[in-house]
Amino acid sequence: MPATRIWLKNPLAIFTANALDARGGLVIEGGVITEVLAAGQAPAQPCAQVFDAREHVILPGLINTHHHFYQTLTRAWAPVVNQPLFPWLKTLYPVWARLTPEKLALATKVALAELLLSGCTTAADHHYLFPDGLENAIDVQVQTVRELGMRAMLTRGSMSLGEADGGLPPQQTVQQGEVILADSQRLIETYHERGAGAHIQIALAPCSPFSVTPEIMRASADLAVAHDVRLHTHLAETLDEEDFCLQRFGLRTVDYLDSVGWLGPRTWLAHGIHFNPDEIARLGQAGTGICHCPSSNMRLASGICPTLELIEAGAPVGLGVDGSASNDASNMILETRQALYLQRLKYGAQAITPELVLGWATQGSAKLLGRSDIGELAVGKQADLALFKLDELRFSGSHDPISALLLCGADRADRVMIGGQWRVIDGQVEGLDLKGLIADHRQAASQLINA
Repeated sequence: MPATRIWLKNPLAIFTANALDARGGLVIEGGVITEVLAAGQAPAQPCAQVFDAREHVILPGLINTHHHFYQTLTRAWAPVVNQPLFPWLKTLYPVWARLTPEKLALATKVALAELLLSGCTTAADHHYLFPDGLENAIDVQVQTVRELGMRAMLTRGSMSLGEADGGLPPQQTVQQGEVILADSQRLIETYHERGAGAHIQIALAPCSPFSVTPEIMRASADLAVAHDVRLHTHLAETLDEEDFCLQRFGLRTVDYLDSVGWLGPRTWLAHGIHFNPDEIARLGQAGTGICHCPSSNMRLASGICPTLELIEAGAPVGLGVDGSASNDASNMILETRQALYLQRLKYGAQAITPELVLGWATQGSAKLLGRSDIGELAVGKQADLALFKLDELRFSGSHDPISALLLCGADRADRVMIGGQWRVIDGQVEGLDLKGLIADHRQAASQLINA
């Protein structure tokens, strides 16, 4: 049976993340975009379905390149509301160490549903907590991603440097190197999909310089090369981290990254705030990507990512919401708005446009994940789309639809399509009991904090 051809006809506005004229809409067949229509154009062949998009602003599906799904259970927790990164982490680690598979499944489903409703179609998660009983954390997440029909880059995080050896995490949250590497290989061999249209991919992600040993960094890099998967970690998020690297390794953060074999195009880094000009040049030359996390960086008072210098040097830049205990939301369209405003403080209003930051949230983020099949609207790309309406009070009186999404504070997509399938219709996730999920998740969050 041939695939149904769908014409998303004459949108109110459309952002393609490239120079294509798509004002006539898109034709979708077999889960991919088969035609991009200029203003006034009609499809080359008849379409079985026509969706009138005259009330919708169409974007490529937004791509979140850094998150910690489990943290949806510890949002806005009073003891850490006013703390910077290191004390924030040390206060939360013992709570997170009580995670169970059931709680992780609920936390993951909440994070993914929230992302999906914000127009996000692909999400990278950095899960580095594997206390006793949670050894199969990534397997739990795979199941939830499949249930919601999203795409995900699930990174097998790790912590191997505990308090007893001079690291930040408590001992009950760290694993031995051989356990980490064996599970990393198992996950790649079991779940990693390759090629266009992949839904589940695996990357290797030792947590940070202050929570893993140089040995696990090097071994993870070797394993990533052997299996051709990507590498991810936190780097240069705070000055405390820089001080830790200088004291423990006698190296600044980028020198440390280079010393363990991570400085290259396979790697993308979360935050990337505290780089000097030489380090920016080296990152750009290596093609190492940076995920900008504006809300978290503001919440923890960490600093501002030097995005334009990084891009000029050759480093790809994308966006991430970061964990839901330092954001504390999982909303990609709001995160894009935050990037617009925070980066304007650094570079000025004319240099940072809505189109630029939407490009970071789509095409830029796709580059961080090593994907060329998503992140823009063009023939042959996956039909991953976010459609927003501008019919709420907040948009009344707005004139430029693309700018209005960010300037007027859009926070929820009306429709979301992934691989040609509608996953959100009329602002609701298809097949999801949202009220039931919230009730179960709130109970799990209360149990985790009060255990």
